[in-house]
Amino acid sequence: MKKNWNYETKIEEIETIISRIEAGELQLEEVFEEFGAAVKSLRECENFLQQRQQQVDLMIETLQDSEQ
Repeated sequence: MKKNWNYETKIEEIETIISRIEAGELQLEEVFEEFGAAVKSLRECENFLQQRQQQVDLMIETLQDSEQ
């Protein structure tokens, strides 16, 4: 992920794409292009959340080890 990558911004972009598709604002070719971009962004968001979950799990494990 790029340094200036932002989860909330990506979610907004995905929501915008979905809205445009649902509203019928795009030609068929554009629908496929935008859908592909949305899927790519969703994968990036999923990876981001998985990384953060791993960090949280590690912190919890560290806290539990220090309490024992």
